[in-house]
Amino acid sequence: MTRPIGAPCWLDLGTSDAELGPEFYGRLFGWTAAEGSEQFGGYFMFMRDGVPVAGCMPRVPGMPGEDLPDAWNVYLSVTDTKATVERGLARGGELFEGPMEIADLGVEAILTDQVGARVGAWQAGSFPGCTVFGEPGTPAYFELITRDYATAVEYYTEVFGWRGEVASDTDEFRLTVLTDGAEVIAGIMDGAGFLPPGQAPAWTVYFKVADTDAMLARATSLGGTVTQPAMDTPYGRLAGLADPTGALFKLVG
Repeated sequence: MTRPIGAPCWLDLGTSDAELGPEFYGRLFGWTAAEGSEQFGGYFMFMRDGVPVAGCMPRVPGMPGEDLPDAWNVYLSVTDTKATVERGLARGGELFEGPMEIADLGVEAILTDQVGARVGAWQAGSFPGCTVFGEPGTPAYFELITRDYATAVEYYTEVFGWRGEVASDTDEFRLTVLTDGAEVIAGIMDGAGFLPPGQAPAWTVYFKVADTDAMLARATSLGGTVTQPAMDTPYGRLAGLADPTGALFKLVG
């Protein structure tokens, strides 16, 4: 499944422990780790049934972001990475990395957007990114939570070509979503009313699971930490986790 332009199309884990990542996510989701690329600093892909579902970049001294907390990074599909970067900078964003050609796979860049969240741009070459979504052990939904909701919606509309739909517009629940046909695939949420002081805006990935509560129990047995207890919502049974090095992600059952 190829995502439309502007939609999340790839994700990777920046981690300080490249051995723990395959152990934790392998046992949690049934992923296997492909061989790392020496050419690209040890970068490797997580595989599910032989198909790439995510990447992993070991943090090493001297690389950009070596001092950043471990985190999942989200990349949006673009037709021209360089032009996207130029629009992002003109709109008040900052360039973190790139644009960079990754062999014949594509062209990537990472920006800090206008509200302070990191987001990647991916111009596909031979590698489109994720091709499986919404199945157990694969990404199902991506969400930016920010205190500056209106600015974020304008930024992603102008820089990444979003054509978002307002799903809710009340002080209690304000959300703009990106759809692919009838499927809701990404969103920008107003977090002004609930983000803790000092917590930066960030993109979050939701992984599909068959049983949210069972996966929470498995994750904690593997050294993960529950950050948001499971709760029923109109979108499924949701929960938040941090892996053993602190990278945040969510589950949707």
